[in-house]
Order: sequence, then C-alpha cells, then structure tokens
Amino acid sequence: MLELQHLRVCLVEPSNLQSHIIVQLLAELGITQVETVGDAASALKRVAEAPAPDVLISALYLPDATGTELVYQLRESETDATHLPFILVSSETKARYLDPIRQAGCMAILPKPFDVAQLRKALDNTIDFINAEDDDSGDNDIDLADLTVLVVDDSLTARRHIRTVLERLGFQRIVEATDGSAAIPLLEQTLFDLVITDYNMPEVDGLQLVDFIRQHSMQSSVPVMMVSSEHDNGRLAAVMDAGVSAICDKPFETRTIRGMLNKILRASV
Repeated sequence: MLELQHLRVCLVEPSNLQSHIIVQLLAELGITQVETVGDAASALKRVAEAPAPDVLISALYLPDATGTELVYQLRESETDATHLPFILVSSETKARYLDPIRQAGCMAILPKPFDVAQLRKALDNTIDFINAEDDDSGDNDIDLADLTVLVVDDSLTARRHIRTVLERLGFQRIVEATDGSAAIPLLEQTLFDLVITDYNMPEVDGLQLVDFIRQHSMQSSVPVMMVSSEHDNGRLAAVMDAGVSAICDKPFETRTIRGMLNKILRASV
C-alpha cells in the first residue's frame, strides 16, 4: 500500500514562483520526491520514463498546451500513463474550461491559491485510487466480481476513468454505452446489477434514461448511480425524483464511490 509521503510527484508549472509555493506545500505533507517541468512536452516525456511518477499536478495554461490537452493526451495514449492520476491547479472557474478536465477523470481541481488542507484532500483521493486494488476494508459479503455493471457516458475518456475505478474496486463485468439511446437496447437484452450514468448526453440524457429504467424497463429496481458535473439544483432534484439511487460529482473520490456503491448494492440485495 502506497503511503502519502512516498508519492512521486511530477509538477507541471511554468512559473518558478508557483512551483516553489507548491513544492513547499508538498513538503509540509512530507512529500519530497517532486520533479518540476515547465511544459506539456516535458511532462509527457517524463511520465514515459522509469520510475514513472505516481501523480501529475499541472497548471491549466502551459507554454505549449493547456492542462486539458495534456490530460487528454495521457488518457488517449494507450500506454501505462493512460490512468495516471491527474490534479489540476487553476484560478479558472468557468465550467466550459473545467468540465472537460472533469470528464477526463481527474483526482481534483485545486483553486489558486489553495492551502495545505485542500492539497491533502486531493492527494488522499489519489492515494485511495492507487491503493484501491489492494484495499480489503470494504464489505466482503458482496462479491463485486460477480456483478454486471452498465456504464453510460458519451465521453470516451470519462467511461475509461469510471471503468478504471470500478476495476480497481473489484468489478470485472463492465458493459459500456456511448449515451442513453445506446443504453436502452442493452437494458432490454441484459440483466444488470448496477447502472452508472452521466447526466448530460445527446438524444437520451441521464434523466430520461433513469425515467425509462424506472417506468418502462423490465429491471425497474436496478440501482442507478449518476456521476455528473451537473450543478443545476433543479435538474438534480428532477433526477432524484425520477428514482436515482445516488448522485456523485465529477471529479469524484474513490472512497466516496466505494461507500455509495456499498450502500446502494446492500439495499438492493
């Protein structure tokens, strides 16, 4: 099991001042294995070398790319770095800039400036993600490997990240659908023990999918977890009214997902 102080960090930050501040905050947490690079190309080169870093912490705006472009290059690389934990540091607050990062599967989005407690929370989530495969603290009376899960999201990178987390938690039977309209025929053909869906999707969104499952599906009682960056309280209330079992924000914490899954799966047994 990897411990916090043993994390190998690659910090992608073009500002010497910001790099110094973040390195100091990491040192306060006992993390001293920190390498700093100033651009996306250097980061990609570094993660391809051994020993690879355990986590990438990156600014949003880099000289040769954005942090968004960097994380998508990682996720689409088909290398060992595909699932490398990624933390964004940015003063940006606009959803149109941050949502793609959330979709790609990041551990956290840290504001500028952030404090050591916020950094600790982001890194604790990183540790939970890395150690999930070796964690035996969960409930052992539910054999996750025997359960069949449907993951519905129009973002390939989001599906990959959700699938990775599920596999680390012990799920083995995972079916993917590119959106709600693709999920409906699968629900008519296959019995699922759990459905995990995004909210914002073309043609049939998460609310319409939940409504179909609860009102028209042969498996109307299947647990449904919604994982979404949606923050409109009215829309989320409508989802709850439609019968979703749980709602989890993007980016989500591995520990939170584990706890929610244990709760809703136990309720369905």
